[in-house]
Amino acid sequence: MWLQDLWFVLVAVLFVGYFILDGFDYGVGILHPFINRTDLQKRASLSAIAPVWAANEVWLVAAGGALFAAFPQWYATMFSGFYLALTLVLLGLIVRGVGIEYRSQDRSPRWRSLWDWLIFSGSLVITLIWGMAFANLIRGVPINAHKVYVGNFGTLFNGFALWGGLTFILLFVLHSAGYLAIKGDAGARKTGKALEGKMVWPTVLVMGVWFVWMDRLPASNGHVGVWTIGLQVVSLMALLLAWVATYVTRSKLAFFLNSASVAAMTVSLFTVLFPRVMVSSLNPLWNLTVSNASATTYTLQIMSVTAVILLPIILGYQTWIYWTFRKPVNDKELEY
Repeated sequence: MWLQDLWFVLVAVLFVGYFILDGFDYGVGILHPFINRTDLQKRASLSAIAPVWAANEVWLVAAGGALFAAFPQWYATMFSGFYLALTLVLLGLIVRGVGIEYRSQDRSPRWRSLWDWLIFSGSLVITLIWGMAFANLIRGVPINAHKVYVGNFGTLFNGFALWGGLTFILLFVLHSAGYLAIKGDAGARKTGKALEGKMVWPTVLVMGVWFVWMDRLPASNGHVGVWTIGLQVVSLMALLLAWVATYVTRSKLAFFLNSASVAAMTVSLFTVLFPRVMVSSLNPLWNLTVSNASATTYTLQIMSVTAVILLPIILGYQTWIYWTFRKPVNDKELEY
């Protein structure tokens, strides 16, 4: 049914928005204790994402809501099977958010150092687990005939999943360097440009290996077509073009190309999955698909009307925020 396919596409779009916008937030958090030596530099780094980080997480809430309503069986199996992993994501979101808000509430160096490392830890854990989660969706996890996950937390730790986590970490760090190159204070912009130039090649290498590995998985047999390969190539080429843009000091273009790379990578993951939403490593007949995991037609119809109303509001709200806070950080007017 076309409504099921439509909502699969909409879920993909929501994750694209989430990974592009929150991706550089997480990258800034991962870099936070390492690229900033003085307290002023750390405050400037956080101030670059301060106006937008909370709003960016709206995309995750929307994606979770869409999964719950449009694909309840997908939501139930994934959230029960990945329960501990997603709990760590939730804790990471809490720790990171509290850290950003509380860090500068006390001038004590110990207090600020504690929150610096918690911001780093939360950002790293979130990024790692999202990469591992999508890798496992594609590779396959033990799901029985009753659509119940029968593995454990350790099942999620495998070479392909860990490589996926590493790919997400490198890509988000690179993405954040591009963001700091246009939104940070003078020092952060310089650091962001330098870091982006150094990070491109390791990221392209790790991502390229992950793509080749993904395409050769037994679970990917028959599901890797021209669209998937094309998107993977676009994702890698966008990073290389971003490196060229950085070299000729076109930082905004480089950030746009980094965003395009994140988008192409995310969409490629969904093209490998389709029409499946979760792969069973026990029996292909037990895969969750857009057909057997979706809600009723009436539910999808109501949700489609809701999406037509709410999606433009979300896009308009985000556009307004980014336009309002479009100027680079001024280190003399720091709020964090």
